[in-house]
Amino acid sequence: MLAFILVSILVYWGMRERKITVHVPEDLLQKAQKSTRQGITETVRQGLRLVAAGEAFRRVAQLRGSVKFSLDLERLREDRK
Repeated sequence: MLAFILVSILVYWGMRERKITVHVPEDLLQKAQKSTRQGITETVRQGLRLVAAGEAFRRVAQLRGSVKFSLDLERLREDRK
């Protein structure tokens, strides 16, 4: 069964806030809220942040092995001794 939910999402980086209607399965919403321990609005915001961050994570993953560092690891580790 779908829940009809009115949520207000705050879009960061200076953009305006929008009020939207979201149709989501009740069990999915309950599981998400249990995980976040937050209300509907904050749970949806966190989910949207994760989706938005996904592209950045994919781009970083593509760089794996192609970035060269000019740091001496042994020198960096000296302060740990």
